[in-house]
Amino acid sequence: MSDYIEMTGMVLKATPVSDNDKRIVLLTAERGKVTVFARGARKPTSRFMAATNPLCMGRFKLFEGKNAYNLGDTQIDHYFEQLRDDFESAMYGMYFADMIDYFCRENLSAADELNLLYVSLKALLREEIPNRLIRCVFEMKLLVFEGIFPGITTERKLSDTARHVITHCMESPLKSLYSFTVSSDVIAELELECEHYAKRCIGHHFQSLDILKTAIGE
Repeated sequence: MSDYIEMTGMVLKATPVSDNDKRIVLLTAERGKVTVFARGARKPTSRFMAATNPLCMGRFKLFEGKNAYNLGDTQIDHYFEQLRDDFESAMYGMYFADMIDYFCRENLSAADELNLLYVSLKALLREEIPNRLIRCVFEMKLLVFEGIFPGITTERKLSDTARHVITHCMESPLKSLYSFTVSSDVIAELELECEHYAKRCIGHHFQSLDILKTAIGE
């Protein structure tokens, strides 16, 4: 058997394959997105059953095949079980993973995107920060990392607080990204800005966003 490769990553998606296996999309710091086959992961007795669920993060030991990797072992540091007990937060988390999946590519380092996803999921566990605000901050910071964030608008009038939040998202390191909260009126301003950013910079329809909006009653 060939030598293994160990990567730090998070499961973005998991799809059943045959009766017992899974195919997962893994976001790694070292090689961006990789496709991984987990043999027997659907069996109730499999040690990979929980480790291959979406949003699990840790170290993955992989063996490289012709078209994909095969999972050899895992060491999961974060299962984010709390999100599974909160349907709304779980839907936000899946939407974040969907956006990351859209932007990231294979064989390109994704350390920034992986860390952004991690700190954003951690923020969803904090009751003092509204999920709506976390979504706005996540979307803006991701566009910054992808090099397509257009900056503060000159087309619409924004409150000083909203402008400060946008500047914070552009300039702050991830460790202090979710270090504040604002009023619902400011969040509404930010949501409108993010809608314009999405139309201008992304142009992609995320089905997970439709599910999220249904979940929160938008």
